[in-house]
Amino acid sequence: MLVSKDTALMVIDVQNGMFLEEYPIHEEERLLNRINLLLAKARESQIPVIYVQHNEEQGTPLETHSQGWEIHSAVAPADQDLIIQKYVPDSFHETNLQEELTTRGINKLVLSGLQTDCCIDATSRRAVELGYDVTVVKDAHSTCGQGSRTAAQIVDEYNQSFAERVNLIEASEIEFN
Repeated sequence: MLVSKDTALMVIDVQNGMFLEEYPIHEEERLLNRINLLLAKARESQIPVIYVQHNEEQGTPLETHSQGWEIHSAVAPADQDLIIQKYVPDSFHETNLQEELTTRGINKLVLSGLQTDCCIDATSRRAVELGYDVTVVKDAHSTCGQGSRTAAQIVDEYNQSFAERVNLIEASEIEFN
């Protein structure tokens, strides 16, 4: 897949507090490696990279300005990258994301990160509603198991849902130009 200069790569909620032993992220090393692959491709092609950082209240894993809130060092932002602060799953809700995208002439979004069934889903839905051309990177989003469903089952289920409403492409197939 070739992506043009009106595209941004988004890395959503890949923060230290998301990688806790009690809630293991499905294939976390592969996830981080695939996001790094996307970051390298985007930066080489001078495609904007936008990180979204979730904020939570005191005493929670993503407590604002805590160690858990920090973006995971394996996929650390570069100086030129934009960081958007959010408080709900939808990365557009009460943030400056849409304004920043408009200012930069971005109308295509490539989404990666956490969690498949929460922030990736909510952000992709809202982006489509707002008229963006959305690609979810099939193998660069993840979650943890919930109840009787494994994380792999959840990711597969959401990939089927994503394929019905957005572009769904593997990280190795994405080429920015």
